Amino acid sequence: MATEPRRTDSALPEPQTFELLIVPEFNEDGTETADTRGTLRSALVRATGETGASGYPRYTGDGMEADIDPVSRAVEALLVDGAELDYGLMVRVADHPGG
Repeated sequence: MATEPRRTDSALPEPQTFELLIVPEFNEDGTETADTRGTLRSALVRATGETGASGYPRYTGDGMEADIDPVSRAVEALLVDGAELDYGLMVRVADHPGG
């Protein structure tokens, strides 16, 4: 009996849109930020069809440019208004309903 080939993550379509959230890396008490309640800035980024220097797909929009691994949702490179992210800030990736 023939079996259907197993789908891998690479066979899944890449998300076309993500929301990037810039949040403080630490809370006032020095603990690491675990949520997005303190979001300082957000951006809706869309796939450009290009691959960034990191080797991951490039997404741009609302002043942000990022290379994002669509499987792990890790941001591999990020520019905010053309500059690197300031110390003490971090980026979180949220799904956009329009995906």
